[in-house]
Formats: sequence, structure tokens, C-alpha cells
Amino acid sequence: MGNRLSKIYTRTGDDGTTGLGDGARVEKESLRVEAYGSVDEANSAVGMVLATPVLPDTARSCLFEVQHDLFDVGAELCIPGHRVITQAHIDRLEQTLDAFNAELPKLQEFILPGGGPAASACHLARTIVRRAERRVWALSRVEAVHEDVPKYLNRLSDLLFVIARVLCRAERGSEVLWRHDRGR
Repeated sequence: MGNRLSKIYTRTGDDGTTGLGDGARVEKESLRVEAYGSVDEANSAVGMVLATPVLPDTARSCLFEVQHDLFDVGAELCIPGHRVITQAHIDRLEQTLDAFNAELPKLQEFILPGGGPAASACHLARTIVRRAERRVWALSRVEAVHEDVPKYLNRLSDLLFVIARVLCRAERGSEVLWRHDRGR
């Protein structure tokens, strides 16, 4: 494979537009750009989780695969009509989620984001994935988006919630439980 990016800046976006993968130019604030931009942000947040030293190997390999998937999600959103994400991706997330969750204690209360730096980073990644999912749903109301894309993002946010719980234990932290009776 040759050099894909020989020049980083092109100045073509200086007018408030950007190029899609099919060559079309759209406004930078278009729903499509918002959607794949949010997915890119989610991928960066997952990268922050991967940078934590306490991440168990099973979670590390899972999230490394997720980063590749998120790049594919972005490509699918950047090229109208392109399809990469399938039910097999969703099934893989569900199987991984179930395996991690089987090792955790049952939840009795809602958990607040926290528990340690790595767990907090994972909760942040989860919320960014949720925003990306909302952006994809907004796009799907006006343009064609294959249904597997928002389903994948929905499942990924669930997986990140569970991995945050795993990380809390790896950091020897404690989950922060929401107290609904805190004296209002």
C-alpha cells in the first residue's frame, strides 16, 4: 500500500465544507459529518482507555478490535451506501459483553461514573459512544444508514459500561453507587 496521506492539509475545508469518501462535498456541520465525527471522538476515547496500564489483556484485545470496528463505522458513515458493519460485529460484542458480565457481581443500584482513573475513562468513552449513536439515529431519519450501525454503537456502549466495572476492580477501586435517598 502506498502513501495515503502525503499531505495533511489541503485547504479545501477552509470554506466550511468537507469531502465525503465518495467525493461529494458537504457542510462540516451536516448530520453525516456529525455522525462520523462523533464516532471518531469515541474511537479516541477508547484509545484513552487502552492507554491505561491496569487494563486486563482480555479487555485490551477486545478494545483494540473495537477501535478497528469504529474506524470501519466511520468509513461506512463517510461513504454513503458503503457497508462494513454487520450482525456478526454485534454478535461478537454481545458474546464479549456476556463473558465479562458473568464475572461481575449483580447490580442492585445505579452506578455513577467513577471508581478510578481507568474506569472513569471507560465511562467517558461509553457516553461518547452514546452521543455517536444519537447522531447516527439523527442521520438515519433523513439519509440511509444501515440498521447495524446504530445497533453496534448501542451494544458497544453496554460493553464499555461492563468493562468500566471490570476496570474498577482491576484498579482496586469501588463502584460509586447512586444514593437516591441522600436527604432532599
